[in-house]
Amino acid sequence: MTLFSIWRWLLALVGLFMYLGDIGTDTALVFTYFHEEHYVWSGLTALFIITGLTVNQIFSYAWFLEDMHKNVMDSKPKRWYLVLHIFGMGILLRSYHLLKQGYKEIWGQETSHNQSKLFSDTADLSMLKLFETFLESAPQLLLQLYVHQNHEEWSVLQYMSMVFSFFNLAWSLVDYRICLRKSLPQSRELPSALPTTVYLLYKLFTITSLILSYSLLLILSVYSTVGFTSLWLLGTIRAHHLKTNFCSSGVLELLYRGVIGAVLVFTFFNVKGQDTKRDMTVYYFFWTVINFSTPLLMFFLKPELKTITIFLVVSGVIYGGSLLGLILLVLYYRFLHSKQEAKKQYDEVDGLENVDGQEKETTPSTRRTREFIKP
Repeated sequence: MTLFSIWRWLLALVGLFMYLGDIGTDTALVFTYFHEEHYVWSGLTALFIITGLTVNQIFSYAWFLEDMHKNVMDSKPKRWYLVLHIFGMGILLRSYHLLKQGYKEIWGQETSHNQSKLFSDTADLSMLKLFETFLESAPQLLLQLYVHQNHEEWSVLQYMSMVFSFFNLAWSLVDYRICLRKSLPQSRELPSALPTTVYLLYKLFTITSLILSYSLLLILSVYSTVGFTSLWLLGTIRAHHLKTNFCSSGVLELLYRGVIGAVLVFTFFNVKGQDTKRDMTVYYFFWTVINFSTPLLMFFLKPELKTITIFLVVSGVIYGGSLLGLILLVLYYRFLHSKQEAKKQYDEVDGLENVDGQEKETTPSTRRTREFIKP
């Protein structure tokens, strides 16, 4: 089975464009808000960018060191990698390396590069982008929606920022799903476009409707941020309670659990590869309560908004997106999700997989991919 193809190379190229567009437009907004003397918006926009970049650099450099130690990647000067990561260029470095080696492998200029090594690099890059999505893109989208609903003048740059955040979110979800499925034994990359499309729409509808609900809660009271922080803490505590085993060091594991908490603020995922039916039911019960009660709270507590068109539109999108998201969730897990994969969750011993009773060595990247978000 081909692990790294032209299709994967093109996905990496488009993913890099999405990443640069997202970070670039958000950075430009920081200076725009500052110039317009919206210092709080400028500071929050910068905070989300810095948080996503910092966490990604820490994980990226730690994985470089881990791969070097296990001789899974070519030996490179550690100081050079450290300098690039200090300047926030970890994802750019990985993208450059992947695109360069992938080009040589696919177009025949270099045949010695291992396909599994290329796929491992792809998996790490995809995971880092997913971290960035929920630490930077999703919070940024929430902030810009809040600004949009409270600021009369809008610029093209603000619309571009929201568009890039949204598409970066969608792209990261699909790209990671592709990597995850292909990392599983006896699993094809994507059996058809239908499961991927339904999965993407289910995620986008549920995440978008929740972000819109959060934006209305912020309009209702800025102290809603305390509630969002509490949700993050609950998610982090839940990950700690499950005793995740993702990182090789205790400090990184704590940071990883904090990332899990941030992801759970916006969407559900399986932390430990266990049966998720109960956890998913509980999660989407409270998700439904938030989405269906928020517009009603706005209706009764801020009656002056009843005649404002944007409030009616947002409320309609929340209810419609929530309903469609739940329908697509049920359809996906009832008819399109692989029954075999649903029954056999992969949470193996570090560096090993068990296929037909035999242990098979895996790369750290493959293990990391399997131990993060299960389908």
